[in-house]
Amino acid sequence: MSKSPRKSIVASFGLLSAELESSENKTDSSPPAPAPVQTGRVGAGVIGAAHRAIGDIRAERDRLRAIVESGEGWIQDLDPQVIDASPYPDRLPDDDPQDFERFKRSIEEEGQKVPIQVRRHPSSGDRYQVVYGHRRWRAALELGRTVRAIEVEISDLDLVLAQGIENASRQDLTWIERALFASRMDDAGIKARHIYAALSIEDAELARMRSVYRAIPADIIEAIGRAPKIGRPRWLDLAKAISAAPNALDVVRAALLDANKDNETSDQRFQVALKAIKPPSEPRNTQIAISDTSGTKLGVFVTSPREVRISAEGKLGTEFVRFIEEELPDLVERFTRFRDNRNP
Repeated sequence: MSKSPRKSIVASFGLLSAELESSENKTDSSPPAPAPVQTGRVGAGVIGAAHRAIGDIRAERDRLRAIVESGEGWIQDLDPQVIDASPYPDRLPDDDPQDFERFKRSIEEEGQKVPIQVRRHPSSGDRYQVVYGHRRWRAALELGRTVRAIEVEISDLDLVLAQGIENASRQDLTWIERALFASRMDDAGIKARHIYAALSIEDAELARMRSVYRAIPADIIEAIGRAPKIGRPRWLDLAKAISAAPNALDVVRAALLDANKDNETSDQRFQVALKAIKPPSEPRNTQIAISDTSGTKLGVFVTSPREVRISAEGKLGTEFVRFIEEELPDLVERFTRFRDNRNP
């Protein structure tokens, strides 16, 4: 039933697959809502190009939906063993493996409703690479069953752009996942204006992303993980701390190695990384009220890491301050004996 794949960039965008995958266990057939568009000072030409591309995507999505619903066309059953992951992954592993187990169980019980998209492996003609549908491919692989797939022709450059545009409409991607994908587009040589359009971001946001992924190598980001509760400001904070601290990368890698042994969540691993290189903030001043045995207030004892201050209150308070002043020599002597006994 397989036909020659049609060469089309928009066919690889996978919005149909992405939309239906998110509702794999649902029966709602209402049409998908259009992807949200983020505002930003992106050039008018780039916005126009992005809008034209989105229009093409929607038209192609409708065509693919008709193919899927009719059961005809170039859908084929492939052995998942001959399929490899995309060379440009856009997701980091989830903290809760049970999410995938539930998804896999739904595939096992109800079957694969939506085909994945693949392309021929550029360096191995008898193998494929996933364009979209990594979770469905992985589920089929672990279940030992074939996977329904649509084959498309697409270059590396178009693949990365396509995934970027699709990612812009996904609400569950964390900030660092989007930044990491931007770094992969950077590495692939994609121009900044195309990254703006692909991720629906402005130039200032790309600059912030670059400041993070240029300071924090990909292996550290991947070791931390998705960190869903950690937003842009905290990642910028970590990047700044890493840039300022000597041997910071080695320190962070060692700390994350221990955190992974303890099965910390990705949010907790982020905190471990930041704490390993960022000195703790100095504690605030501590105030202690001073009263005699009868309850009469003598003053306030105020301490900070580098200062001690006693504020007198009333006549008795003033007398107490004078008493402390007279006792200082004895206090210094007692402290010296205490120090010597503690460190013989």
